Amino acid sequence: MAFRPLHDRILVRRVDAEEKSKGGIIIPDTAKEKPQEGEVVAVGPGARNDKGELVALDVKAGDRILFGKWSGTEVKIDGEDLLIMKETDVMGVIDAVAKAKKAA
Repeated sequence: MAFRPLHDRILVRRVDAEEKSKGGIIIPDTAKEKPQEGEVVAVGPGARNDKGELVALDVKAGDRILFGKWSGTEVKIDGEDLLIMKETDVMGVIDAVAKAKKAA
């Protein structure tokens, strides 16, 4: 992919929502909400502070994140639906260690 976000923007791929509820009910496409979880594909270099210094972003490519329901702008790059958003739209990073414990 030949796309590089500018400033404090990040490129995110949504993680697919579950097809079934916890009770085993299959959810049709029309009733599904768009997931608020995604994987960071690319990040910009960072924003500038009041002194003009570059402040690096806290997220990096490969991080799993949670973001707001209406966050970002939907774009299509190389035939793939992605989101471009500012780092401030990210609510948090999902740690792989916590996710592995939950699965076990």
